[in-house]
Amino acid sequence: MYADQFEIYHGNSNPDLARKISRYLGTQPGRLDVFQFSNENIFVKILDNVREKDVFLVQPTCRPADGHGDVNRSIMELLIMIDAFKRASAGRITAVVPYYAYGRSDKKDQPRVPITARLVADMITVAGADRILTMDLHQGQIQGFFNIPVDELTAVHILSNYFKHKQLEDLVVVTDLGFAKRARTFAELLEAPLAIIEKRRVGNLDQAELMNVIGEVRGRRAVIVDDEIDTAGTLTETVRALEREGVHEIYACATHGILSDPAVERLDDSALREIVLTDTVPLPPAKRIPRIKTLSIAPLIGEAIKRIHRGESVGALFSSEVEFTQEMLLWEDGVAKKLDTRQSEHEGDGDETDLDDGEPHPAAAVAASGTAER
Repeated sequence: MYADQFEIYHGNSNPDLARKISRYLGTQPGRLDVFQFSNENIFVKILDNVREKDVFLVQPTCRPADGHGDVNRSIMELLIMIDAFKRASAGRITAVVPYYAYGRSDKKDQPRVPITARLVADMITVAGADRILTMDLHQGQIQGFFNIPVDELTAVHILSNYFKHKQLEDLVVVTDLGFAKRARTFAELLEAPLAIIEKRRVGNLDQAELMNVIGEVRGRRAVIVDDEIDTAGTLTETVRALEREGVHEIYACATHGILSDPAVERLDDSALREIVLTDTVPLPPAKRIPRIKTLSIAPLIGEAIKRIHRGESVGALFSSEVEFTQEMLLWEDGVAKKLDTRQSEHEGDGDETDLDDGEPHPAAAVAASGTAER
């Protein structure tokens, strides 16, 4: 149906992630010019022949990695790239959107407000995308906003396996009601009980009034799990609530580390021992405080891309092959890393891993420079 090759292209929002995905697949990102004129109009030019090829556009809708621009620029880059590839006769266009912006605006919970998550879905569809590959949407119902296939991955297995290797005793998993379903899977993987934070958001401000901790947490270690950390207001309030309930050691993890100001300052001043994020959103050097640990989801997305291209099951990554997914959690730039399961005296110092011999991941031998075995 499509040319034997698949090609990976990216915009300016997270080029490092696109390069890691390409490295994992044993190929190079395609050649593409994406820039902004002085009048702030965005221009895209494809420098390769993509006729009838299976094209994957890696573009999380977040603030660009170079710090220039904003979420809306990333969205427009994605839409214009999709249009350019459609007009260049690409065989199939898959928008790889690890972080989906405006996901919180997924329902009409106040009078006279938009459902922006649906609007963004409509724009991506109308631009010409044939399918979407994303990760940990704010709510699963967003999948239904698209009239094209949606593959939603999750970082729950990667994050849970990181804490499993730490071998923490008396562990309890803490989350809010919105993330409770995935957090239940997280807790089951760690064989730990689940506690729920009952919270209420105040107006349209980035503030939440915490109400109750539902579950037994006293005297335990806690891991707070959520889909994203934005200003860290809710997270730091949760930490305070757990401290009041007698939790003596607290960790946090999330798929998307947005870390809008003043999140880093709040995290640095909190009692959190360690914050574990993935690289769906680029983390600027100024925000890389020692207690933040970043895991790469490039191998997971790379495997999903291979399966989509071959017409294989993506869901199998989280069922029969879940152990394989977990083993990939510290792969980065073609080098497999092993977790150091020894407990550090200085938690959150950012050095939790040992490198192996530096051999490339076996997948690099399976997919080589666009002529992979399909």
